[in-house]
Amino acid sequence: MLEDCKNAQERWGGVHNLIDRWLEQRRSLLISFIELKEACDSELEAVSKARIDTFSETLMDYISAGHFEIYPQLAEEARAFNDESALQIASQLLERLEMSTQMVLEFDTDYASPVRCQQHLVRLPAWIDRLAKGLTERFALEDQLIARMHAAHTPLHTKTSA
Repeated sequence: MLEDCKNAQERWGGVHNLIDRWLEQRRSLLISFIELKEACDSELEAVSKARIDTFSETLMDYISAGHFEIYPQLAEEARAFNDESALQIASQLLERLEMSTQMVLEFDTDYASPVRCQQHLVRLPAWIDRLAKGLTERFALEDQLIARMHAAHTPLHTKTSA
């Protein structure tokens, strides 16, 4: 997953500051995820609420940035270029992203308080596996969204298609 993140950053990096910051958040999220997974694999009972909170906060920040900054910005760009097909594709991709968002919210709820964290600690490895699959799919969908809604409107692309 981390290698895919680097590839996406190379592909989209420098194109737009907002996307650059978001891809950096993705990298931080993956580092936090890997650290939590390694802690779970090492000694589950020793995983602290603080470690889970750090990951959960990073995850929620990343998801929020997508929903409230990136996706609206990409849609605005598509509207500015009168790219109705991009908006239609974005709508379909956003529906699929919503499933991942719901999963993230469930995780955050399960580990929100010290009591809930202790109650659900035994399920943390299963959550890690579920999140790994969900985030892998999410990143692929987000990369498609960026490719269709942003890269299609770069000056080089619009000059050659004009």
